[in-house]
Amino acid sequence: MAENRERTAQGRTDRERTDRPADPVLPGDVTGEELDAETREELRSLPKELATVVSRHLVMAGRLVDEDPETAYLHVKTARRLASRVAVVREGCGVAAYQTGRWAEALAELRAARRLSGREAYLPILADCERGLGRPERALSLARSAEAERLDKADRIELRIVESGARRDMGQYDAAVVTLQVPELKETRLRPWSARLFYAYAEALTAAGREEEARDWFARAAAADRDGDTDAAERYAELEGLEIIDTEEDEDITEELDIDRAGETPANDTSSAEANHPAPDPADADSTDPANTEAPGSADDEAPGSAGGDVVDKKAAMLGEEGISGEAVDDEAVPGEEGAGGDVVDDGVAVRVEEDFGGEASDDEVAARGEDGADDED
Repeated sequence: MAENRERTAQGRTDRERTDRPADPVLPGDVTGEELDAETREELRSLPKELATVVSRHLVMAGRLVDEDPETAYLHVKTARRLASRVAVVREGCGVAAYQTGRWAEALAELRAARRLSGREAYLPILADCERGLGRPERALSLARSAEAERLDKADRIELRIVESGARRDMGQYDAAVVTLQVPELKETRLRPWSARLFYAYAEALTAAGREEEARDWFARAAAADRDGDTDAAERYAELEGLEIIDTEEDEDITEELDIDRAGETPANDTSSAEANHPAPDPADADSTDPANTEAPGSADDEAPGSAGGDVVDKKAAMLGEEGISGEAVDDEAVPGEEGAGGDVVDDGVAVRVEEDFGGEASDDEVAARGEDGADDED
């Protein structure tokens, strides 16, 4: 019996080694010292050489999580195999699983990280994983838990966004709108969460059939999204019936065409040009009447992209010449507050939003600034 057990265990180990994908390659320039001090401190519980290998895999996962999430996932899986009892490793594995849509695995890993570290910062991701698994009611339960009250402002905003999405999943469209009507929605200064909050609010308005208001908030989200994390500009253009043109790509194509043309006809070769365009006959000079010559750019020549005004470039779509009151958002401020509705609750909605939700009430100066913005729009 003992021999059979040994054989079974050995066979299981061999299968695991065969089924497990090869460890991803670590570039030579990655040392592990790139991690922040807090993460390196957590890894000090490991032997030095092992800690270095785990650190390097975590660094690579962080580098690749946006551009190549599958490879990032392989890096953190390798780190987890080497150091499964370190909270930051389990956290990294959970986040990578979440980025690749592995909802159940993300839940398991982040719950383990929560037990090991006691941190509640994973709550928004846990709630969103419940949505991904088709359990929006569990996401709402997490959003209303006592742990949610202990989150910092940024994480509370993220949890509100998830809660709003869960209510949309359940068909509670008006409640999804009200969930996001928080003081932070009307702040006149851009915050790290502004773009995502504006975008989520626009989505909730769209689901509730309030497309006119949604258009305005997609425009605000596009103006606040300096890093291009959302597709707010595209959503705004879709509602406006516009087409976004990538001007940078067009410029690259034009440059390539110019280079090709230059290669076909050298600058110092004038023979072909003379053959195709002979000098004008002086006898024909008198037959040309300047009065009958049509000036370039006449009324019959339509400017490119002017047919119905349906073609705009990306900046125009983002700034919304027709839908944002014509005001651009600078580094400090968000356009006027028209349509924010932060203190408006739709009739018939049975959900109350706590007014004291983690955001500071606007003082007289902020209120005055909001009134000025409304006057400008008028």
